[in-house]
Amino acid sequence: MAQQADLIIENARVLTMDGASPRAEALAIGGDRLLAVGTHEEVAELRSASTEIIDADGATVLPGFIESHMHIFAGSTQLDSLSLAGLAGFDAVAGAVRRRSEERPGERLLVAEQAQYGILGGEPLDRHTLDRILPAKPLALYAADHHTMWANTAALEAAGLLRGAVVPAGSEIVIGPDGLAGGELREFGAFERLVEMTACGGRDMLGLSTGRDPAVPPMDAERAADRDVLRKGLAYCASLGITSFHNMDGNRYQLELLDDIDRAEGLPVRARMCFRMLPGMPLSDFAEAVEQRRRWSSSRLTMDFVKMFMDGVVESTTAFMLANYSGRPGVSGEALFGQAEFDAICIEADRLGFQIAVHAIGDGAVRRTLDGYAAARRANGVRDSRHRVEHIEVLDVRDLPRFAELGVIASMQPTHAAGPVFPVQPYASLIGPERLRLSFAWQTIRETGARLAFASDWPVAPLDPLLGVRAAMTRTRAADDAPDQRQTLLDALAGFTADGAYAEFAEDTKGRLRAGLLADVVVLSGDVESMTPEAVDELKVACTICDGRVVYRARA
Repeated sequence: MAQQADLIIENARVLTMDGASPRAEALAIGGDRLLAVGTHEEVAELRSASTEIIDADGATVLPGFIESHMHIFAGSTQLDSLSLAGLAGFDAVAGAVRRRSEERPGERLLVAEQAQYGILGGEPLDRHTLDRILPAKPLALYAADHHTMWANTAALEAAGLLRGAVVPAGSEIVIGPDGLAGGELREFGAFERLVEMTACGGRDMLGLSTGRDPAVPPMDAERAADRDVLRKGLAYCASLGITSFHNMDGNRYQLELLDDIDRAEGLPVRARMCFRMLPGMPLSDFAEAVEQRRRWSSSRLTMDFVKMFMDGVVESTTAFMLANYSGRPGVSGEALFGQAEFDAICIEADRLGFQIAVHAIGDGAVRRTLDGYAAARRANGVRDSRHRVEHIEVLDVRDLPRFAELGVIASMQPTHAAGPVFPVQPYASLIGPERLRLSFAWQTIRETGARLAFASDWPVAPLDPLLGVRAAMTRTRAADDAPDQRQTLLDALAGFTADGAYAEFAEDTKGRLRAGLLADVVVLSGDVESMTPEAVDELKVACTICDGRVVYRARA
């Protein structure tokens, strides 16, 4: 007798993302697996008196979304932060900040998120202007890309940064004409002390800044608070239909917190964590990565790849370019790794069987990263490594074919291209028209035969995968003579499902809806194929199922 289903989804428009059988009407789940995906009649045979029935009412059913690049701890923490998204001008920003200050008088540091580089319009974004907004209380504004922070005088004084400080290579405390910090802090090493003043004491950012655990072991109450923060972020993921994520920062502390939650109640979203490698770290540190990989290797929590940063971002001119920024003589950004050091790390990580993911935004950073992967291939031989380049905002045409040649995955974020989240300026003027033509080159890279995976980079951009699908489908040309980078609906959806699974070597277990695969499913509120590209993100998630469990259900 066939196994009876615990749960059946019927009356659905199932997009399986499986080329062998792309569409279905219903599916059945037993335990943590899909029992059947097919017609209503085929699936109904697995129904019993105890089977839960979900009527999709003609809505789209998809594999659970896979978010291939995000930061769970930082994003979870910042769910409670003031967001400046959509605001522009001194008065609007000042009003939002002052209201927040009145609502939270006990905050040691008021942190505002999603500040665009030109958010104050004609006003300079420096400590003096921020002093006019909030003169007595420490205030810090995070740039939308989280690679720059602006602080007022009170914040700089409280963090011991007003007169400058020694920061790691690639980071900078911008000094004003008076010899004091002007308020702009570039990259993590420059604003780390400010982050330590937040509610989590900076523990949420250690996976990015150092990749190591807190210097002082957190007290039980702090660990409990951090778990609660993560629970809130995980629930938020589930509410958006996300059933798996690839976390692009990591340390043992985060792994332990997630493990605690998994043991207590089961993670509602599958977490794939990384080992952070920074410049100057010895190769012997990979022994810790090997131990973490051995310890955390379940279907819900795993640590199995290495993450590095090669450069910063265009807007602060910290992205590493092959040529100078437009209108900035002598300024081309700086690579965080020299080629020899980076090659040695890639060779060792590859030898140990780790996938490597590298943040590379400038064309110089992309080339140096690809050169490192090529060095690993020469040293260790060809294998199915699926190393990744994250972001790839600016690409030299000579490097375009190398992704397919080296089997490298292009991990890209549709919402980062100029549009509703990130404005076209100052980006376009900094890279100039020629480099702009091949910026965010999703379709151009796809046409070479390379594999892509899509994500948000949350909290840098909103987490909603449907917003990413919309951005991928509605992209305008960077210039009249630039290639069209728009994605079809199915390619965009694949970028958040089947392609994400491939990017983590999990194409045989998830990312598609087929009998025998893991029961990770999302039910939308309507038919995605009936929506215009501009309206795709108006759909909501009706139900999210991860590991066979309903982890989110929208209110009626």
